Amino acid sequence: MKSACLVGGLALAALPAHAVECRLALALAIDVSSSVDAAEDQLQRNGLVAALTAPEVQAAFFAADLPVALAVYEWSGRYNQEMILDWQMIDSQSALLSAAETVAASTRSHNDFPTAMGYALGYGAKLLARSPDCLRKTLDMAGDGQSNEGFPPASAYREFPFQGVTVNGLVVNAADFEGEVGLIAFYRGEVIRGPGAFLIIADGFDDYERAMTRKLERELTPPAIGALGMSKDAG
Repeated sequence: MKSACLVGGLALAALPAHAVECRLALALAIDVSSSVDAAEDQLQRNGLVAALTAPEVQAAFFAADLPVALAVYEWSGRYNQEMILDWQMIDSQSALLSAAETVAASTRSHNDFPTAMGYALGYGAKLLARSPDCLRKTLDMAGDGQSNEGFPPASAYREFPFQGVTVNGLVVNAADFEGEVGLIAFYRGEVIRGPGAFLIIADGFDDYERAMTRKLERELTPPAIGALGMSKDAG
């Protein structure tokens, strides 16, 4: 606890001249493309709720003096992105519980569209552009397939405001034909981006909760603490 307070104090000492509202703006993007069936979608929603409320993730949320701003959206086709949770400042246990309850109560907006990763990234960049004023910004792309509609991630990174944004990935490696030469390589080579970007791999949707929990704990732990350990899932 003392080390967490020390990190929080150091963060505050390093603040720019204008006051910031939070230490991290974290946007979570979940895949609802046609490759994700109803049972798999429920596994990922339930997995995200369980991850947000896991003791180690809750501890990471409150490991420093400045709070975290959280947003969640789902994505699939070119024009099929929907907010699940708009920006909410997680500055208390009740705020975190409220965010988790919002995700738990959400219902899938689309189920028959392809995987337009570039559009999903662009949506996330614009979402982060209107986030609270935070020290860092992170976008998480979770999905079970490669981009197959619209422009690629490289175009999104070229055309949308990604300066200062880290993009991490959560691969749901659920299909037999995907693997190191397919989906995982796609995320490593084309999706994750920015300082400290990493990839977590879920072995199917049954493993989504574990992977999301590990990813959130790593992202939310203040850098001076998080640097002490590396995940075996690191990309």
